Amino acid sequence: MLEFENACPDMPVPPESAFALWTAKGIAAAAAGKPVSVGIRIVDEEESAQLNRDYRGKDYATNVLSFGHELPAMILDALDELPLGDLAICAPVVLREAAEQGKSADAHWAHMVIHGLLHLQGHDHEDDAQAEAMEALERRLLKELGISDPYQEKTQENE
Repeated sequence: MLEFENACPDMPVPPESAFALWTAKGIAAAAAGKPVSVGIRIVDEEESAQLNRDYRGKDYATNVLSFGHELPAMILDALDELPLGDLAICAPVVLREAAEQGKSADAHWAHMVIHGLLHLQGHDHEDDAQAEAMEALERRLLKELGISDPYQEKTQENE
């Protein structure tokens, strides 16, 4: 289940159905037999910077922030649906990065959803080994969606 909120209605944000597709791909293995709920809120730079500052101590807007659940295992076991967590995705940052990286906006939105969902499932990129494993999973999931490698450097030959 996806709870979707777009707090940036004047920005070119993909439809909720696209986020539902990307979310389904990103959580396919997370549920362990139970339905999963995820919240996605599209935010502006001010809200992203405030969340980043409050929760990570970094004073700038960022593309995606992941907020996992903090429920005890006995409560999770009793629930019919697992609350995976919430993502805050900053529309202006995502659109700016897509343009700077020569990617389609939709491909970058999909990448940010997949990236954030992997964080909610315990993946990280704090060291090289973790980053390689997480990026390989991102590449595979995005490829299954028909989206090219988000980490491939753009050159004139492959544009």
